[in-house]
Amino acid sequence: MQLFWNAIGERRFETGIDRGVLYLDNVGMVWNGLVSVTEAPRGGEVTSYYVDGIRYLDVTSPEEYEATIDAYTYPDQFGDCDGTSVVGHGLFATQQNKKPFGLSYRSKVGNDVDGAEHGYKIHLVYNAMVAPTNKAYKTVNDSLDPDNFSWHVVAKPLLVPGLRPTPHFVIDSLETPTDLLQTIEGILYGTADADARLPSIGELMTIFTNYEASVFDGGHLTEEFFATFDAGRVGDPYTSTIDGGTP
Repeated sequence: MQLFWNAIGERRFETGIDRGVLYLDNVGMVWNGLVSVTEAPRGGEVTSYYVDGIRYLDVTSPEEYEATIDAYTYPDQFGDCDGTSVVGHGLFATQQNKKPFGLSYRSKVGNDVDGAEHGYKIHLVYNAMVAPTNKAYKTVNDSLDPDNFSWHVVAKPLLVPGLRPTPHFVIDSLETPTDLLQTIEGILYGTADADARLPSIGELMTIFTNYEASVFDGGHLTEEFFATFDAGRVGDPYTSTIDGGTP
């Protein structure tokens, strides 16, 4: 097949970040003021092995998720994550034990037709911990320039069946069926009947690997349709017939 460049609708780009959610004790809360999440994985170096002066094997080391979060503000509950504990009546103690947390955020996917609203990717981060970071307090001048809060984040890889351990997953809205996307967003962002939460690794894998988009054929309007299934035990089969009926 001949290759063609810059076809209409295929010139994609990624930009922006929104819908930040902090998950603490498996409860999701809105992260307003999220400015950026700069992913900077560590590891993945290539080690080469030689025999008789000839390179015969290249092995890559495991990668570990690390990132820097920048924000104008953060949820009050995030204090438990960066080591700030409430003493009482407005007094806080720093350098305390830090709680692990989960995080989700969206990055926009655009193209030459729909602009930045073409699609998006939902990033899920599990088992994250805040590493010590610098904090600078500056004098106020004649122009108001809000300070950014910044945290360096590391995440411990988790076991994933059939894959290398990882704490980071990405859901692409352009590749995910609509009803499946609605299901996972209902979990991540909450619904009228359920609180927002971060699904476990096992639940996340089950939701996506067990999804099947199937089409059911009920036959023709002038023909009877029968479906038969066996639900019995080994050695004692039980057969039931469902009559689809006629019009």
